[in-house]
Parts: sequence; structure tokens; C-alpha cells
Amino acid sequence: MLYLHDVWVNWFEGEENGYNICHFHEWRRDDTIELLDQVPLLFVEPVLFNYIENDLSELPSELMNEVYQKAFLRKNHERVQLDYCFVITDGKGILAVDTIGYNIPIRKSRLIPRQEQLVYEMIGQHEPAKYTFEKEQAIKEHHILSPNPEIMCGLTRKERQLKQLLFMALDQLYSSKNAAEIRYWYTEWSPELYAEIQVMDFEDVWKRLYEDVKNGWTEKHSNLCENLIKGQPFFEKLWELEHGPKVN
Repeated sequence: MLYLHDVWVNWFEGEENGYNICHFHEWRRDDTIELLDQVPLLFVEPVLFNYIENDLSELPSELMNEVYQKAFLRKNHERVQLDYCFVITDGKGILAVDTIGYNIPIRKSRLIPRQEQLVYEMIGQHEPAKYTFEKEQAIKEHHILSPNPEIMCGLTRKERQLKQLLFMALDQLYSSKNAAEIRYWYTEWSPELYAEIQVMDFEDVWKRLYEDVKNGWTEKHSNLCENLIKGQPFFEKLWELEHGPKVN
């Protein structure tokens, strides 16, 4: 088995979409960075790598057995043994994974560029291992609370987080089924369509608004998001994490 040593990781917990596991250039000073003293390296086929990177489903039992208690975290000058922690690659993407004792990839991290280069060099003379797992041919379903990667493509970490906050607010708006409210917000977005919006039913207005806002991220998106979440403490807290305190 191949091993990496002195690996810096920045864990993103409970993420089912790879675009939310930030690459090194998007790490922040207030992120919690840990140092893996030793961690096994697995070279796998792309279908398994994608399954682990973009899902929170059960890991292959054979893989779990192979990596069991072979990774160590360095903490306060001590080595702490981790049950199921490993670095995985398909020759293109690279991901560190820690299940924190479960059988699903709870925590995921990218590596720093120097370690990524080392991974590519280490697997150069090896063939990818094959593991049996369920859902091998399953197509991942995306929805407003788990957006398609295409919708997030090209956005910064801050923009992705704010866009997901906007989608959460829109999803809540949909649950209310309040036609007058959804007409108001679509008019805020597209005031030139005021007359048309007033005669549209709830479903049509909501779908039109979602289709209009789902691509890209602009100041117009940011303003809509900020106004939508006013007076909702949980959403406002998420806003502040990305944008600083909100101006009332």
C-alpha cells in the first residue's frame, strides 16, 4: 500500500457535491487546518472517485478494510490513530477522506499543490484498483438544495455559498405557496415584467424566477438574496459568514 506523510487537510463536512470541497487557493485563514502524519493513498477508477467525491453513500467494504486504522493525525505533538481515513485519486482528481468512524465519506478535503504533485508521481507506475460498490451506474439527482455543478461552475467560494443561500430562501418561498409574495419578488427582479407577472399563477412565477436566477452570480443576485433573507436569523447568520454583518 502507498502512503503519504505530512499532509495538510482542510475538512469540509457533510458535503455531497465536489464543488463545495474547496481547492487550496480558496482556503481561508479561519479554516481549521489539520496535519495527517500518515495516510494511505488509493488509486481507483473514475466511477468510484466520482461516487465518493459527489455523494454521501456507503463506501466499499473492501476499501474500508484496507485502510482501517492505517492513518494518523498529528495533534499537539502526538499521533492520533484514525479508523477510516485515506487519500483517493483517479489520476485526475485527488481527495482526502475521513469517515470519522462511519461507513460514509463524512469529511472531505483537497490537498495542497505540492502534495497533489506527489500523488501523481506515486501512482505513475500503478494501475487503478477495482472495488465493488452499489449505485455504480446510478445517476445523481440534483435539485434546488443540491444544485447541478454546471450552475456553480466558475463561481468563487463566496459566490457558491451565497448562491446556495439564495436557493434555500427560494425553496422556502416555494413552500409558502404565497402567490402575492412570489409575484412581489419576481417584480423586484424584473420590474419591466410587472403587468405580465400580475396575471401569472404561483407555479409559473416561481419557475420563471428560478430559471432567471439559477445561472451566474451578479450584484443583482446578491441584492435579491440579501432582501429575501431579511428578518430570518438563520439565513442572516449564513449571509454574515460570507459577506460580513448585514446593513439594515
